[in-house]
Amino acid sequence: MVKKTEYSSEDEEKNKYDDLENKRIQSREGGGKKRIENQHSKGKLTARERIEILVDEDSFIELDSFVTHQSAKFDMSKNRPYGDGVVTGHAKIADRPVYLYSQDFTVFGGSLGRAQATKICKVMDLAVKTGTPIIGLLDSGGARIQEGVASLAGYGDIFFRNTLASGVIPQISVILGPCAGGAVYSPALTDFVLMNKENSFMFVTGPEVVKAVTGEEISFYELGGSEVHRSKTGICHLVGETEEETLGLVRKLLSYLPSNNLDDSPTYSPLPKVNEQLILRDLIPQKDNEPYDMKNIICTIVDSDSFIELQEDWAKNMIIGFSRINGDTIGIIANQPMFIGGSIDVNASDKASRFIRFCDSFNLPILTFVDVPGFLPGVKQEYEGLIRHGAKLLYAYSEATVPKISIIIRKAYGGAYIVMSSKHLGTDFNLAWPTAEIAVMGSEGACKVLYKNKLNDVEKPEEVLAEFAKQFKTEFATPYQAAELGYIDKVIFPEETRKEIILTLNILQNKREQTPKRKHGVPPV
Repeated sequence: MVKKTEYSSEDEEKNKYDDLENKRIQSREGGGKKRIENQHSKGKLTARERIEILVDEDSFIELDSFVTHQSAKFDMSKNRPYGDGVVTGHAKIADRPVYLYSQDFTVFGGSLGRAQATKICKVMDLAVKTGTPIIGLLDSGGARIQEGVASLAGYGDIFFRNTLASGVIPQISVILGPCAGGAVYSPALTDFVLMNKENSFMFVTGPEVVKAVTGEEISFYELGGSEVHRSKTGICHLVGETEEETLGLVRKLLSYLPSNNLDDSPTYSPLPKVNEQLILRDLIPQKDNEPYDMKNIICTIVDSDSFIELQEDWAKNMIIGFSRINGDTIGIIANQPMFIGGSIDVNASDKASRFIRFCDSFNLPILTFVDVPGFLPGVKQEYEGLIRHGAKLLYAYSEATVPKISIIIRKAYGGAYIVMSSKHLGTDFNLAWPTAEIAVMGSEGACKVLYKNKLNDVEKPEEVLAEFAKQFKTEFATPYQAAELGYIDKVIFPEETRKEIILTLNILQNKREQTPKRKHGVPPV
C-alpha cells in the first residue's frame, strides 16, 4: 500500500508562489538562452534590454506576460512560450508616462500572430484612453504563417488603431531588425520612424521575391536598409549608429512633444545665447544667387543646441524639425538654398506638408524661414505630379490653425511665395528682412518679359537687360511693396528676429480660430 504524501496548507501556499516565480522566469527568458545568445551575436539587443535602455530606471510595468498563442496547427500546440513574441506595458521617459511594445525576435522570430496582435492592440487602446504616447520597438519576421489569416487580421487591427490614434497621441516606431510585408504599414502610419543604421530593414517584398519576379539581385540593406529610407524614400526620420543611440534619439524626440493633442509640450529653461544674434546679417551672401546654409540662421535664432532636424538626408532643399524658442517647442520649416537653390519639388512638398499637419494636430506653433526662387521646373517634376504635391503644401498651411509665423530672408518668388506660409494662407505674422525679394519672378526673367520689344531693338541687349534688372530689383523686388499692402506685417533687422518671434508667440499663445463645420477636408493626397 502506497503511503499518501501529506502537504500542509503552508506547502501549498509556497508552491503557488514558486509557480508564479517560475512562470515569470520563463516569460523573461523569451525563446531561451541559446536564442538570446544568437540575438547578441548579430549585434542586436533583446526586447527587454531595449526597454531597459529606453525608459527611466525601474519604471517599466509589464502587461500580459503570460499570454500564449492558441494555435494548434503545424504542431504549434507543443510550443506555447509566454508573451508570444512581444513585451508590452507602460513606463516613464524623463518622468513622463508612455505605453510601449517591444517585439521579441527570440520567440518565433518575433512573428505576429493573433495573441501578439491582441497584446499590442491592448496597449494602443490604453495609450489613447489615457492620452499617452505609444512607442513600438519592431524586430519581426512578419506575419506568422502558421496562423494564416488570423495573423493578417492582427495586422489589420493594429493599422486601424494607428489611424484612430493619429493626431490624438504621438506614435513612434523604432525599427531595430527586419520589418517586412504588411508589417511595414504600421510604421508608415505612425508619426515618426527611427532606424538603427546596421541591423534594421523595411520592405514590402524581400530580396528573394524581387529576384523571382524581376530577376534583380539585391541585398537586404540595399533594398530596405536605413540608408535607403533616410535618403531615397523619406520614410525614416532619424537614424542611430547603434541601438543605444537610436533609443536615445527616441528620448530626445519625445522631449519636444506633448503627450496628447490636448496637452502642452514640455518647457525647458533656455541655455544662454552668446550674442550670436549680431552675426545674422553676415550669414547672407552679397550675391543674390550665392547659396548659404539656412541651418546656420535657424540655430542662431533658436535656443542654443535645441534644433533637431528630421528627414535630414531626404528632400534636402526643405528643412523640417523641432526646436525651442525661450524654452517652448516650435516646429520649423525652411527652404535650404544649399540644394537646388531652395526650390520646392515633389518630395519637399510632401516632407513639409506632413510635418505641418503633425504640428497642427499637437498645437505646436509653426515658424517658417523663406528663401525660395520657385517650384522646381522640368518635365520630370511635372510628370511626377508637382501640381498635386505642391497643392498638399498649400492645403497644409491653409488648414493649420496653430500660431504661424514666417520670415522672408531673401527670395520669395511667384507661387512659391504664396505657398511658403504667406499672409494669404492665414499666417498670423509675416516678417521680412531688408534683404527680402518678393516678386512674381526674378528680376532678369521679369525684365525679359516686360521689355521684350525694347531688348529686340538695341545693339547690346545683355547690357540693357542688366540695367533694367537692376532698376526692377531696386524698385519692385523688395519687401516694401508687400509691406505697403499689409502682406508683410513688419520689416525687421536680422538681429531683431529672435525678440520678435518671442514677443509674437506670447501674443499668439491664446489664439483661437474657428473653421467651417465638416467631417474633414479632402487634401490632395
